[in-house]
Amino acid sequence: MVDAVTTSTAASRTATGSATLASNFETFLTLLTTQLRNQDPLSPLDSNEFTAQLTQMAGVEQQLLTNDLLTSLLAAQSAGGLDNASNYIGKEVTAAWSATSLEDGKATWTYELGATASEVKLQVLNGSGTVVWEGSAPETGIGLHDFTWNGQMTGGDTAEDGGVYTLRVSATNANGGKIDSQTLIRGRVTGVEMYDGAPYLVIGDSILPLSTVISLNEIREQADNDDAENPPVPTEEAAA
Repeated sequence: MVDAVTTSTAASRTATGSATLASNFETFLTLLTTQLRNQDPLSPLDSNEFTAQLTQMAGVEQQLLTNDLLTSLLAAQSAGGLDNASNYIGKEVTAAWSATSLEDGKATWTYELGATASEVKLQVLNGSGTVVWEGSAPETGIGLHDFTWNGQMTGGDTAEDGGVYTLRVSATNANGGKIDSQTLIRGRVTGVEMYDGAPYLVIGDSILPLSTVISLNEIREQADNDDAENPPVPTEEAAA
């Protein structure tokens, strides 16, 4: 598994590297001055070796300046992340994300099947990873399908609103072979937020990382009078 590197983690790593370089730089200066102070007057430090050490010192100093510049660039990128994410507001997106909250007694996901399946099993898990409901999917054909859970758990209890749940899907063909499937969140983006230096989108009852978006579409709404099947009836004033 490859972990995503956010601006916050990158800045943290850069800061750690800078601290290490700074410590090594101070140690290098201490060793160099001690060496010069205690050198044998009859056998002084070779000029070529001294020049090489100065070059190394200059390289460390340059690396410190580079790290400071990288930190500034990461800070600027993090500050602009919210502005960039705001461009998604009002657009219809599809994200490879499986977590959403239960609100008004329902939680909605989209599951995608890579081929028509003989059997599709759905499982709803709570925040602790425990399966609270499982059953057969309503649709088994290839493509995208919506699924809404009403909060009724397998034991007969009803889940409370506000809890975060995830959907897990598994599909097999007639021979028992596995079919590719995934859980998605679809909907209109209504807001953006920042967590740990990374932008998140608000879609319905879900808050998901911007990096999980796999499809983006602009919503075009017709004006009230822009109806080809039911054009507006002209008034007498307009007819005159």
